[in-house]
Amino acid sequence: MKNILMIEDDLELAEILTEFLEQFEFKVRTEDDPFNALSVLQLESFDLVILDLTLPGMDGLAVCEAIRQRQNIPIIISSARSDVYDKVKALELGADDYLPKPYDPRELEARINSVLRRSKNSSTLAEEIAEPSDFKLDESAMIISYKNHELDLTNAEYGILGFMVKKQGTVVSREDLIHNVSAINEDSSNKSIDVMVGRIRNKLGDKSLIESIRGIGYKLLK
Repeated sequence: MKNILMIEDDLELAEILTEFLEQFEFKVRTEDDPFNALSVLQLESFDLVILDLTLPGMDGLAVCEAIRQRQNIPIIISSARSDVYDKVKALELGADDYLPKPYDPRELEARINSVLRRSKNSSTLAEEIAEPSDFKLDESAMIISYKNHELDLTNAEYGILGFMVKKQGTVVSREDLIHNVSAINEDSSNKSIDVMVGRIRNKLGDKSLIESIRGIGYKLLK
């Protein structure tokens, strides 16, 4: 069974689509608040996102961008907005497909299967060509090595770098670190996290390995 997150404020439409998709072994969770949806995506695992563009409090294009910055999950835009700009911008931001409303639920089901097939093929290819990382993470011993050299890290530094190693090559926000690194206090400021990242850079001996993404967080380069 595939898990789908539907970000849609038209709850009546969401219910109709959910009932239809459940016939095809899809489990659908609906969130009508985009901020809640982004939080749910960090806490739970989904195979695909169906995203409306007209949402309360945050435009769907901004939601699409935020999702793509954090993870490489397939996104299908489901929107009544017919402006060509919206479609082009959504695809530029990383959406995998754009389905204008109104549409037959059967077309949505077909698009989902098509996107999931492409995603699976891309993931398989990426695994085949992926280069081995210079980082080694031993979670049982809480040790991180870089180029076979064991790093001397504090608990917080280990947590931060360990999370980045798992997300290597993708953007990690400061909020991601606060919520996923147990050694970081939830009241920690962006400044304190920046200081810890600075210490990690020094211990790596190559400050360019961790790229700062302005206004968001960091990316550990491959």
